[in-house]
Amino acid sequence: MDKLKDYAELVKFEHTIFALPFALSSVLILMEDPPSLWRIFWILVALISARTLGMAFNRLIDEPFDRLNPRTKDWPLSSGRVSREEVKKLILASGGVFLISCGMINFLALVLSPIVILLLWAYPYSKRFTYYPHFVLGIVYLLIPVAVDVALNERVSLNALVLGFGMALWVAGFDVLYSLQDYEFDREQGLKSIPVKFGIRRSLELARIFHLGTLVSLVILGFAHEDLGVVYFLGLVVLALFLVYEHSLIRPDDLSKLNKAFFTVNGYVSVAFFLTVALEFLV
Repeated sequence: MDKLKDYAELVKFEHTIFALPFALSSVLILMEDPPSLWRIFWILVALISARTLGMAFNRLIDEPFDRLNPRTKDWPLSSGRVSREEVKKLILASGGVFLISCGMINFLALVLSPIVILLLWAYPYSKRFTYYPHFVLGIVYLLIPVAVDVALNERVSLNALVLGFGMALWVAGFDVLYSLQDYEFDREQGLKSIPVKFGIRRSLELARIFHLGTLVSLVILGFAHEDLGVVYFLGLVVLALFLVYEHSLIRPDDLSKLNKAFFTVNGYVSVAFFLTVALEFLV
């Protein structure tokens, strides 16, 4: 049981709440006909296994830095509660499940699956080479509705790209906020991020711009999609209020509420969007 808890902590399984509601929203928005439960099952398996793979890559590749970082030195891998070999086995297992799930969805999903794996592997390395690793993670989230469209309809539609762009800006924005926790450490270690390049105050402004871009994308989607109406737009108002609240919690001279802004409010944003879309289609 303790080892299972260590694995759950290793991959931050509870953070699946960020991606899962958006993926389910993508299913509702992009489906032409109601998909079978079997198809939805494999879409969810693909999403969860891909996220597990990405987190395992992240922990393994970042382990030398995590050992030195006061914030992360007690994490399962950096503290020794989980070994590097165990993480490598987790990578093989989750990668295998991801490939199998893509194959069960359709042939096109299987053909495109290596692109997802490559991006998941590249993200942890990106902070060594670019001040914009947040956009690499954003591209991963952009691919969620694209992948859903491929899984449901064997195509990539404009609606999927617009929704994906909104998700990419959303995750890039909150990844900028998350990286503020390691601002001093990253500067000392020569790691790159938007906060390292632009400073805390400017980074907060950029995160707000990214999240404004998310709202603009979702508004455009509402006008472009014939089945999204009044309920959807009212839901976007609620979403906007959550984002405003999130940014009100963080100031350049006070980052004490950063965890609340990142973990709690972002979870509300994702769930609120799914409930909005679900309610729209029920109405």
